[in-house]
Amino acid sequence: MSLFLTVPPNLVQSIRAFRIAELQEEAGRLGQHFLYAYCHAGLTKQQVLGIIAESFRFPKPCGKNFDALRTTLTETLFQAGAQPGFVIVLEQLPNTQKFDREARETLLDVFRDAADWWAEKKVPFRVFYSFE
Repeated sequence: MSLFLTVPPNLVQSIRAFRIAELQEEAGRLGQHFLYAYCHAGLTKQQVLGIIAESFRFPKPCGKNFDALRTTLTETLFQAGAQPGFVIVLEQLPNTQKFDREARETLLDVFRDAADWWAEKKVPFRVFYSFE
């Protein structure tokens, strides 16, 4: 039975009852990419974006701003060839003075935009996140 039986193929949601190891296993079972970033050490937008870029092994420029990350998550990955789908975990998004609620929501909006973009291509793109 699929772990994602009740989970839409394109969404951004709190990790809730899911365990990271189970998400990784399910991504492997489905032949999808599993991307994971532990973001707790980031204090600023630049640091959080840098952690995500490094963790996902994305080019350094996507760690500079939200637009670059959005482009990498969509067009750059699309141009790399056929994609089987994505399971992404953003763990412990920080809550600091320089990475506040607004910055977290903007980051999650980037991933929501990417989920919508991949939905149009009929490619699963699931993002799970947690806050510190």
